[in-house]
Amino acid sequence: LSISGDERRLQQLIANLLENSLRYTDRGGVVQLRADRHEGGVRIVVEDSAPGVPLDKLEKLFERFYRVEGSRNRASGGSGLGLAICRNIVEAHEGRIQAQASPFGGLRIVIDLPGIDA
Repeated sequence: LSISGDERRLQQLIANLLENSLRYTDRGGVVQLRADRHEGGVRIVVEDSAPGVPLDKLEKLFERFYRVEGSRNRASGGSGLGLAICRNIVEAHEGRIQAQASPFGGLRIVIDLPGIDA
């Protein structure tokens, strides 16, 4: 199974997700990336350990300039554009992106991209 897409943008997507997780995960925490076949496409999951994001804030994470107040809002934090850019890249590839609570206590980002038959 393969996906069709802009290699540079897909690299930017993964880099943004990993940078976000590394920035907002407490020292000694866990960041995990995996990709699997899922419903005729590819599912990419990036999840990290604490701190988490309040459940009522998860959908807002993909809005431009949105920053969660509290424990995930680090002094070294970014502009609030990273996850909005990720959403734009995923949608340009006809995919879907969701934010969920991670079983590790932090944030879980799930991306579904359509596959093509090789």
